[in-house]
Amino acid sequence: MGNDGGSIPKRHELVKNAARAPTVSELKATALESLAHAWTHCALSNQVLDMETAVSDWRGRLFNYEAVLRGLMPSDQAAETTPAAFGIKSLRDIVKLVFSKSGDKWTCPISMKEMGPSTKAVYLVPCGHTFAEIAMNEIQEESCPGCGQAFTEENVIPLLTASEKDLQRLERRVEDLREKGLAHSLRKDKSDKKNKRKRKGDEGVGDGGQVKNKWYKQSGSCISDRQGFIGAGCEE
Repeated sequence: MGNDGGSIPKRHELVKNAARAPTVSELKATALESLAHAWTHCALSNQVLDMETAVSDWRGRLFNYEAVLRGLMPSDQAAETTPAAFGIKSLRDIVKLVFSKSGDKWTCPISMKEMGPSTKAVYLVPCGHTFAEIAMNEIQEESCPGCGQAFTEENVIPLLTASEKDLQRLERRVEDLREKGLAHSLRKDKSDKKNKRKRKGDEGVGDGGQVKNKWYKQSGSCISDRQGFIGAGCEE
């Protein structure tokens, strides 16, 4: 007998139903559920997000400050996920967020819209104040409405965006900052300096880890750079 008591479904009908693509409404519901989780949980630890101390990275993900801090500290215990997995190498790669509260809700201080999955929000670098994107577009200010600190358009970071256009802009921004020796927070990227020093040190190391010994000619004789200062008139 069939599933309905009288007909036997054919194999291709069963396969078709099993492999049914989700509807647009189902996809939207799944995306909204995922966004709601991201607004309430730390992307690193998956613990409940503490809005009082929340921080964000270059692409607008939300983290608990303590989780990032612990993840950056040396530890003998292996962690499932580390800040490095999100491109966070130091505290310079995050910005502390400043959320406004109205009653028991976190809101945009301009539009009074509740901050969450139903509101597209942004934050400013370097101050970290958060606003509804629509409010910032309407006022078109060049200084933060919360603290008065100047900011530029490229340093307006959308929170938890899924827009490919937004993500491409954010990627270009962080690449431009790296070329300038700056981190996401606009502070100097010391990790880049360390890498440059390491590369420079490697240039003076030969095969087997031995320091290369350069010799210079001076007045018909040769001296080694390991003997000390190489003065004017020396040729390599």
